[in-house]
Amino acid sequence: MTRAELIDIVAEKNPGLTKAQVAEVYDAIFDTITRALKDDEKHRFLVNGFGTFELKHRAARKGINPATREVIDIAASTTVGFKPAPALKDALGK
Repeated sequence: MTRAELIDIVAEKNPGLTKAQVAEVYDAIFDTITRALKDDEKHRFLVNGFGTFELKHRAARKGINPATREVIDIAASTTVGFKPAPALKDALGK
């Protein structure tokens, strides 16, 4: 599902809101999640009943270029992990 599709669905289910208003809320929510991951002491964002987003740090390591089989250096990086809540797992039937 795309951002536009989600905005359309939420606007349809809430006739008192325009698509522009839903888009503003959407942007505010994801900006807040991003800021929380960056600035929060624990670098986590918990959505009750949905799951937890958490920053993960990957150390620098060696890798192999699959095309040439040459050993390459992979730089350290930061990414975001997601752990689904039990309620989400149950809803998905997993």
